[in-house]
Amino acid sequence: MTNNIESYLVENRFFEPSPSFSKKAYVSSLSQYEELYRRSIEDPETFWAELASELLVWHKKWHTVLEWEEPFAKWFVGGKLNVSENCLDRHLHDGRRNKAALIWEGEPGEKRTITYQQLHREVCKLANVLKRNGAKRGDRIIIYMPMCPEAAIAMLACTRIGAIHSVVFGGFSSEAIKDRIHDCNATIVITADGGYRRGAIVPLKQSVDNALKNNRQVHRVIVFRRANNQIQLEPGRDVWWHEEMEKAAAFCPPESMDAEDPLYILYTSGSTGKPKGVLHTTAGYLLGAAATTKYVFDLRDEDVYWCTADIGWVTGHSYIVYGPLCLGATVVMYEGAPNWPKPDRFWKLIEEHGVTIFYTAPTAIRAFMRWGDKWPNQHNLSSLRLLGSVGEPINPEAWMWYHTVIGNSRCPIVDTWWQTETGAIMLTPLPGATPLKPGTATLPFFGVDAAVVDEQGETVPPNAGGKLVIRKPWPSMVRNIWGDPDRFKKQYWSEIKGNYFTGDGARRDEDGYFWIVGRIDDVLNVAGHRLGTSEIESALVSHPAVAEAAVVGRPDPMKGQAVVAFVTLKEGEPHTKELREALRQHVGEVIGPIAKPDDVRFAEALPKTRSGKIMRRLLKEIAAGGQVTGDTTTLEDLNVLAQLSGNET
Repeated sequence: MTNNIESYLVENRFFEPSPSFSKKAYVSSLSQYEELYRRSIEDPETFWAELASELLVWHKKWHTVLEWEEPFAKWFVGGKLNVSENCLDRHLHDGRRNKAALIWEGEPGEKRTITYQQLHREVCKLANVLKRNGAKRGDRIIIYMPMCPEAAIAMLACTRIGAIHSVVFGGFSSEAIKDRIHDCNATIVITADGGYRRGAIVPLKQSVDNALKNNRQVHRVIVFRRANNQIQLEPGRDVWWHEEMEKAAAFCPPESMDAEDPLYILYTSGSTGKPKGVLHTTAGYLLGAAATTKYVFDLRDEDVYWCTADIGWVTGHSYIVYGPLCLGATVVMYEGAPNWPKPDRFWKLIEEHGVTIFYTAPTAIRAFMRWGDKWPNQHNLSSLRLLGSVGEPINPEAWMWYHTVIGNSRCPIVDTWWQTETGAIMLTPLPGATPLKPGTATLPFFGVDAAVVDEQGETVPPNAGGKLVIRKPWPSMVRNIWGDPDRFKKQYWSEIKGNYFTGDGARRDEDGYFWIVGRIDDVLNVAGHRLGTSEIESALVSHPAVAEAAVVGRPDPMKGQAVVAFVTLKEGEPHTKELREALRQHVGEVIGPIAKPDDVRFAEALPKTRSGKIMRRLLKEIAAGGQVTGDTTTLEDLNVLAQLSGNET
């Protein structure tokens, strides 16, 4: 049996950057990218020092660019700066004072525009509120908020005084909040009475109350009034945001932070089930977020930029708050679901606000495909000039739909690969330089020494599957797991000696482009062959009847694992035995007989988190015929599980 992942997907479609886009782009040709990339790999310290001087505002310059003692990195040692100053104060003096920083729309339809000057004022006031309520440099503060400007204001207020924030996604349960408070020893929680999702109020404050039962370490809860739902205020502990803000001064001097001071902790699920607190520090993280925002999105001063992620995920941290605001962008924020009250809500927003850059997840794109072209076709999307994809590999057919229906075959697509741990985008096209192939994240960003290796750490040949690793430190990299350096070393630095192991399987084609073939944990062992799930899913989605697919393995006494496919069809497609067999044959033709699903199950929807991630862990339990025992609190729709568990059609 081979140890390497086998890769069979072939994609021959090719899209050169348009001359008109390239002409204005920061990086305007493949040769220019290759020269910059070569410099960034051969002399990374000089390369990153130049970008740090260009993109960030410093109180004091560093004396050492990089100190590296594997696996611990320190970047810009001795340098001092403040993140909120980089995102706000600088724009009060560079002509952006009255420029829109945030354009917000609530799910019920309220609209607000906040300029850089107004955002600066609100952040300063909340920073003073935090200080008056006992917060100081180095304290941990939990933020559990809906998608409203106050969530960004809370993050920036923490950075202004040097407090470490930990944002908890607003769809998480009280148990998740409790675990995170305990792990990082937080003393303050910032929340809201509620938020809106699919027309209903999500009772955020109630979840905080449940999390704080018998808790003595949290001494203050600051509550923003958003939904006007009934809540309880605990005397002596809970205060209203608006009442505290009325008493606060409108200026707070930014704390001068060391480049390596902790900026935030963001918890991500671990294989053990215990969430791990990924720690990012100040200067390197901000530089990674700003540099990728500038070059990957080719961001211009006149752009209206919309990343659809929730602020509770790293994508929201890096590409709603820190990267775009550091560069003085106009950022769109939307509170609710993409299909509320109708499946055209996103397209309506793009048309109304003149969005030029749109960054969303493949799972959302496949949902849009399923709902049909009629919804985007009702709206004028001509303001768009660039599209982006984030969260998981995008199937080539979903890429093509995105390109033709949303981008009208004229917008480049930046298909980005990165992780909570990497802090910023790692693999990506540059829109004015990189020829595109549907389904691949293409080439590494500057300074990212990525490789596909075998079990011994040797680079595998083109089109052979292996483990995706990063071989050199980069500024925005994870610094540690909060309170658990041993777990940090074991999780990321023990698999392939001297390399950061991403946990993903990948292949690199003859052009050097990276194709992510799935999590190593999800690789299927079928009759001695190791198959990546994303390739089988891509083959299924390439069938004209299929909108979305998720593939998992189930134990099989003969083959080791059998391939089980959960398939969502496009609207109007019938669930028939004939179609099930046609899909099996289609996978056999696209990939090969070894990849044919043993079982195809039709589903009205797949189990997803509110961030759009398919919960394959639950699908594995269903496929194996067992009861779903894992945590389901982050599911978007619990009814999906019940339907799938009883689905044999």
